Amino acid sequence: MSEDKLTYRDAGVDTREGERAVKLMKEHVKKTFDAGVMGGLGGFGSLYLPDLTDVGEPVLVAGTDGVGTKLMVAFMADRHDTVGRDCVGMCVNDVLCQGAKPLFFLDYIAAGKVKAEKIADIVKGVADGCIEGGCALVGGETAEMPGLYAEDEYDLAGFCVGLVDRDRIIDGSGISEGDVIIGLASSGLHSNGYSLARKVVFEKAGLGIDDEFPGLGVSVADALLEPTRIYARQVHKILSRTQPKGLVHITGGGYYENIPRIFPAGLGARIETSSWQKPALFEAIAELGGIAEKEMYSTFNMGIGLMAIVDRKAVDTVMGGLESIGEKAFVIGEAALGTGVTLW
Repeated sequence: MSEDKLTYRDAGVDTREGERAVKLMKEHVKKTFDAGVMGGLGGFGSLYLPDLTDVGEPVLVAGTDGVGTKLMVAFMADRHDTVGRDCVGMCVNDVLCQGAKPLFFLDYIAAGKVKAEKIADIVKGVADGCIEGGCALVGGETAEMPGLYAEDEYDLAGFCVGLVDRDRIIDGSGISEGDVIIGLASSGLHSNGYSLARKVVFEKAGLGIDDEFPGLGVSVADALLEPTRIYARQVHKILSRTQPKGLVHITGGGYYENIPRIFPAGLGARIETSSWQKPALFEAIAELGGIAEKEMYSTFNMGIGLMAIVDRKAVDTVMGGLESIGEKAFVIGEAALGTGVTLW
């Protein structure tokens, strides 16, 4: 009497499709390789040989993050080639804030159903972000998890390791009263506040993914899927001109949670909110959702993705360097006696 023999594929996991995804992504991954990468893809671990020629006392800096519910917008638009850049940006920008040079990156993709072309699109975005961030994509994991995720859903996380000389670590401890805060422009929401943004756009305003975003002249998909800016080139330029006292990546929690993380006890930040032009996207979300100003600054980057705190004497040098590479930068505030963040 014959018996039906169950297979892994019968349970919803197709290892052959996973192998095809790896073949499709290889060309994108190899574009990120630098001299430190040892070997190729496929090993149980990734080998990387850092160049320590000019580093006196090397310190590794590690960061990890994901893309959050921005992925749900990608699902709605069926557009998957940009969220990988978001993942890299969220990790690399954090590592940069310690003054580190990003070395290598790993990604993790968990999907309800592995579709090779979709996975390759996601990894293409990761590779594009790694090239922009100056780090090598040395490995990753794609996990098919039927039952845990819906067939068309996936989650994405990333892990970045950078290197900084111990004497060059940026930790905010040297910030003093009167130091100047320079803001670098964001590209939009980056990867934060999407639970609120989606509620406003899709529920309260009733917009569809392909509708025109009011006042922006682009579709909802284009507005909400604009990738996170990666500030590697900009931070490198700042470091070539001066040693900043602090660097702040504006992510979840907005201004009120991120800025105080870098300030020493007894000091806070005074931010002049009229010192830069807010992108129309933020104004539109506030108006459509009836969101108070404090809530906006508690949730979104409001057009400033990275802040540098520098000595007042170095402001012109830093601003000149940023302008020389076409960067939009603004003097937006200063360090002051007190605690927390004051917006005025």
